[in-house]
Parts: sequence; C-alpha cells; structure tokens
Amino acid sequence: MTTTPQTLTELLSAWSDGDKAALQQLMPMIYQELHRLAARHLAHERVGHTLQATALVNEAYLRLIDQKRVRWQNRAHFLGIAAQMMRRILVDYARTRRNAKRGGGAPVVSLDEAATLSVERASDLIAVNDALTRLSELDARKGRVVELRFFGGLSVEETAEVLQISPNTVLRDWRTAKAWLHRELSAPGAAYRRT
Repeated sequence: MTTTPQTLTELLSAWSDGDKAALQQLMPMIYQELHRLAARHLAHERVGHTLQATALVNEAYLRLIDQKRVRWQNRAHFLGIAAQMMRRILVDYARTRRNAKRGGGAPVVSLDEAATLSVERASDLIAVNDALTRLSELDARKGRVVELRFFGGLSVEETAEVLQISPNTVLRDWRTAKAWLHRELSAPGAAYRRT
C-alpha cells in the first residue's frame, strides 16, 4: 500500500471506527511521522543531549493508541494531536529534571532513564510552555497556531486545514503570536514567571 495523505486519512478513520487491522497498517506510517516530529523537537535541545527521538516516539505512541474518543480527521489533525502530546511529555520531563536538580521529590516521567536535560534547558522549555499557555488563555487560536506550526511542524496550509481557517489568517496569527511570545520571553524574570 502506498503512503499518501488520503491513505493515511482513510486508515486513521478506520482506526477511529475501531478497526484494529487499520492500526496495524497505520503503525509503520505514523511511526515515521512521529519520528520526524520527535527529531524536530529534539533538534532544539543542547548538543550532546542523550534523550533519543525513539524514546519520545514510543511515549507519544503509547498515549496516542490510548485515545478512544478522538475522531481522526486527517494527517494534519493526527500530527497536531501528536505534537501536543510530545510537547506535554517534554515539558513534564523538563519539570521533573528541574525539580530533581533542586532536590524536589517529583515523580519520574517514563522516558528513558539515562536521558539528561540540563537545568537551564529545562527552565527554557518550561518558560516557553508557560508563555504559550498564557497566549492560549488570551487567544486560543493563536496558541494553537504556534503549537501546530512550531511543535507540530505543520505547514501553513496544513495548519489552516486543521483549524479550518484561511492560510492568510494562519500567517497573520503566526506573526502576531511570535512577536507576543518574543516579548514575553524577553521580559526580565520571564523564566521565573508562573501561570
């Protein structure tokens, strides 16, 4: 079976309808997509970071196959949800690492035990996540555009399709959101702000 967006959409739909055979056919296709997303996320980490894309993919995959009430619309919708999950996994992991470095008794996230994340990088990731959360509270659509474009790696057209808005609206929201996030993250004490 050739992998096309239409084939992927059909299999996602069949999986949503409970077809376990569709999941078996879908797995190699979505694994590639998830690995691409994970590599994109981890490309922003420091040099020498030992967390592997495979560990992030495996954690995200386990969470995705656990989704029972999602009606998958298409590839872009799937990647949007997957990006959201990877963001949460990385932020949870960063918080755990930061708390452990500070002597906190935070529970361990189920990612690769040997992975290390610097305290500085953990704080940066948490600051970005907190700023994105604040943006989403002010303007949910702009927050979603950032999540899909930055964390999901979706194109302008794919983002427009997921959000059911025009590509021009995506571009306007993207520019505005990037400027807002830059201002928030550049403000004195931004890394220490809490939501």
